[in-house]
Amino acid sequence: MVVAEQVTPAVAGHGEGPVWCPADQRLRWVDMLVGDVLALDPATGAVSRRHVAPVVAALRPRSGGGLVAAVERGFALLGDDSVELLPELWSDPSVRMNDGGCDPLGRFYCGSMAYDAAPGRAALHRLSPSGAVETVLTGLTVSNGLAWTRDGRTAWYVDSATHRMDAFAFDLATGELHDRRPMVAVPPDAGTPDGLCLDVEGGVWVALWDGGVVHRYAPDGGLTAVVELPVRRPTACAFGGPDHADLYVTTSRQGLPTDDRSPAGALFRIRPEVPGFPEYTFAG
Repeated sequence: MVVAEQVTPAVAGHGEGPVWCPADQRLRWVDMLVGDVLALDPATGAVSRRHVAPVVAALRPRSGGGLVAAVERGFALLGDDSVELLPELWSDPSVRMNDGGCDPLGRFYCGSMAYDAAPGRAALHRLSPSGAVETVLTGLTVSNGLAWTRDGRTAWYVDSATHRMDAFAFDLATGELHDRRPMVAVPPDAGTPDGLCLDVEGGVWVALWDGGVVHRYAPDGGLTAVVELPVRRPTACAFGGPDHADLYVTTSRQGLPTDDRSPAGALFRIRPEVPGFPEYTFAG
């Protein structure tokens, strides 16, 4: 039986966006709505915190060192002691970035959402290594998990309002997503699909907000594993560790009652039977 181990105290108000950084063997994630990047040293259990911006939504390692991040209304490049904010993509303060990832060509994507989750107000944006930004999808509501298979030919994606996980074919020659198709419908009473990642067999691990669980689905969409957590609101998952055999899960306290005594906001770790693989990095 696969179980979830709590590896930090409740260090985040709205923990999100975990990613393993091979350069320093740290797991990083965000405390989104206070704009902080957290880092775990698994060898010692120590957690460090760095303030980046009023909101920091997602991040990935850069191939040349440092990190790329999505902030409230755009992108940023992070060095060891520097934050370079790129031009804002929109001025509307009621919409923010939410979640994303890198494709096999080294481009960073992040999708948005309205703070009130109003339907159709979100989009998926793509930052190229040159600094150019394109809008890839529009008419979204809560743009969430996005990850590519190991061969790079398929991307799995969540717009949480649909209660689905969809798959795109990815053209490695043109770099475009196409042929979107629904793969998994999550019943509303099971929770809402949020952040996701993939293992070496093409299995998709997804956190279910308000479901208190992480599910694994086979490449054909069949449910193959359910891992319960002692919190209502897991948000995202990512493989890490030297062999990418540890599955880390972020969680949130957002919207919970003040008397909630669960370890919501803590980071958890699962050791599945099937390991993951390194995330694609940003080439800029």
